[in-house]
Amino acid sequence: MNIFYRILLYFQKHGYYVCQRIADRLGMRAKVVRTSFIYLTFVTLGFGFALYLFLAFWMKIKDIVYTKRTSVFDL
Repeated sequence: MNIFYRILLYFQKHGYYVCQRIADRLGMRAKVVRTSFIYLTFVTLGFGFALYLFLAFWMKIKDIVYTKRTSVFDL
């Protein structure tokens, strides 16, 4: 069981923070979003995990393309 917690801690520290960002946008707790992804993965036999990876990829691309500029002189 200890190895499970080490793997969980690794993914929480080095993950894409997809669930956290979705929860912030929706005004929910991240734990609820993570649990929903887990249930979705078990119910749909892997579709939740595929959805998670797609969202991680999409948010990474959005972060690369969209940079918030504070003024006109930051060009």
